[in-house]
Amino acid sequence: MDAQAQKRETPVENRRPSIWELAFPSILGNLAFTVVGLVQTKFIGELGTQALAAVGAGQRVFFAMQAVLMAVSAGTTALVARAWGAGNYDEASRVTMASLVLAGAFSLFIMSIGVFFAGSIAGVFGLDSHTLELAAKNIRWLSFFNVAFAVTFILSAALRASGDAWSPLWIGVGINLFNVPFMYLFVFGQYGFPKLGVAGVAVAAGISFSLGGLVLLWLWLSQRFQVKHVRGGWWRRERLKQLLAVGYPAAVEQMVFQVGFFIFLILIGNFYGTEAFAAYNVGANLLMVCMTVGFGFSIAGSTLVGQNLGAGDPEGAARSGWRACGMAVLSMGALGLVVIFFARDLATFFLGDEQLTIEYTVQYTYLLGAMMPLLAVDFAIGGSLRGAGDTRFPLMATFLGLIGVRCTLAAIFTYLELPVFWVYAALVGDYLLKGSLLVWRFRQGRWMTVLKNEELAYSRA
Repeated sequence: MDAQAQKRETPVENRRPSIWELAFPSILGNLAFTVVGLVQTKFIGELGTQALAAVGAGQRVFFAMQAVLMAVSAGTTALVARAWGAGNYDEASRVTMASLVLAGAFSLFIMSIGVFFAGSIAGVFGLDSHTLELAAKNIRWLSFFNVAFAVTFILSAALRASGDAWSPLWIGVGINLFNVPFMYLFVFGQYGFPKLGVAGVAVAAGISFSLGGLVLLWLWLSQRFQVKHVRGGWWRRERLKQLLAVGYPAAVEQMVFQVGFFIFLILIGNFYGTEAFAAYNVGANLLMVCMTVGFGFSIAGSTLVGQNLGAGDPEGAARSGWRACGMAVLSMGALGLVVIFFARDLATFFLGDEQLTIEYTVQYTYLLGAMMPLLAVDFAIGGSLRGAGDTRFPLMATFLGLIGVRCTLAAIFTYLELPVFWVYAALVGDYLLKGSLLVWRFRQGRWMTVLKNEELAYSRA
């Protein structure tokens, strides 16, 4: 083997990183996005409850349309981590290239849906006409930049799966450094920029992610990362089938997840008003700091489980998953208590004198904050299962918890005309059931054999 080939096939560092080495930069990166989300809430809160509800509806629709990209990302994480753990670094690079092409193609299709059908989709929430118009504009602009989101999402997932969590962090920091000033300029129309209001949030995010995606793409094409850019050998039917086989349950899970939240929010928007709808989104943003920590441990668990299984160490994979779960429960639980303690002060800061919305926000924050330890199990154990390629069981758990419990209870409480607090409280049953199912599955151990190392053997030749 010549020196150039040896350099291409040997990573900068072939040891497996620790949970904290993977989780810490991911947590930092997502905390930066959380800060941007809180700034966004403050900016939009100055425009009123209708603007807050419109941003919440627009983001919910946009997240629903990202289900396909979530699927490709799940396949990318599982296959890159498995190949990396097995020392098959060229295969990790080929999977990354195939994932990026698939995600790019899907993102163009999703973009067309968002641009042309934004109003019809946002209309399901039962919002008043002005709020609906604002939400539709938000969706259109977010959809317009969908390719940039796809590039950033997939390349970041591949890098983290190889153990490089710092590169996505620096790109994310750069994106956020642009996002906040752009948001200020476009939302309020400062220094000669157009005053776009709610749509300004989407434009600012789109421009920032486009810049970040271009930098990430340039660094990858320039071979600056340990996961390399490859020109040939990536378009193989077996590889694409494997990506889709691992990814499609994750896509269905995301679709179930978004449909469930659509039903949940439709009930709130149609029967309890704009204030209750806006409060849900504000409360979720207040606790986003907890969820970003959980997402960091989800990445750590999925990466280390995949790498350990690729290296033929199933016991090490199990230890990694349980450790990620324990650390997530402790950190998210503690942060949840802090947010609960300051819930009313935070809601007042972001909402001003909107007393009814503040009261609803405090109620929802108390409920969701108390559920942080169970949500931590969802993040860490669910991520570990997906990292092993076991994407079907999290799908089943999401369906039973969200559709079977949360939406059913919410519909019953709405029918009985109970206060919106009871509709919010339906999430307790959701997280109890889902957390129990995920723990049972991980203890059972069947996830260790969902993907076989031999299935990647075709790529070694």
